[in-house]
Amino acid sequence: MTTMLIPVYITIFLFGIVIGSFCNVCIYRIPKKETVVTTPSHCMNCGYQLKWYDLIPILSWVLLGGKCRTCGQKISVQYPLIETLNGVLYVLIFVVNDFNLIYSILCCLLTSALVVLSVIDARTFEIPLGINIFILVMGALRVATDLDHWYDYVIGFVVVSGILQMILWITKGRAIGGGDVKLMAAAGLFLGWKCILLAFVLGCVLGAILHVIRMKFFGADRRLAFGPYLSLGIFLSMLWGEQMINWYIHTVLYCL
Repeated sequence: MTTMLIPVYITIFLFGIVIGSFCNVCIYRIPKKETVVTTPSHCMNCGYQLKWYDLIPILSWVLLGGKCRTCGQKISVQYPLIETLNGVLYVLIFVVNDFNLIYSILCCLLTSALVVLSVIDARTFEIPLGINIFILVMGALRVATDLDHWYDYVIGFVVVSGILQMILWITKGRAIGGGDVKLMAAAGLFLGWKCILLAFVLGCVLGAILHVIRMKFFGADRRLAFGPYLSLGIFLSMLWGEQMINWYIHTVLYCL
């Protein structure tokens, strides 16, 4: 059965790396307020307009030796890394969701948005509003596929973001950013209240641990971009949230 699914895995991976290529465009252009739709792909150094054979995900970067065809400027390794990561995550999502088509597609699109958001926030300490709006749309579509439990998603929209909004008001933006608040609202609409609470806890714990490691061993600044860690928490909760929550509840009840 697994062997029979290999062509399916390959197809999902190829689709993922194509979307990953678009993610790279978003990562570079959105912070510069450039359009990601109409402007043709081009070399950031010489302006050479890339041909179709320069835009094949992963393969073009390898064949070009990581350099521009005309000026020889190095092309960031970020391109194949993001493309590969997106493709692998897409396959993982479909496998974990047991190939539930509609839900898996929504999860894939949400994941790509989180990847773009994480890289941009890590570089600029700002989460673009457009990405949060996109995640909100994914949340609305998720609610539409599970209308019997719409109230779980509506509560999820406010349960974490409401607390963060109060922190934002009290600290006047010194403790949390407005983009983080919007992210947790939009993601909460997608995940529901239980999983968004878990996502927030995971984001805080992972953020504390990983950022200390980055500061100690990689010379990272003390300033924390919270978006990438919240995104990681959202992703983990999206795939395994229910299992984590059930395990925790059963463990606590057993101990009691």
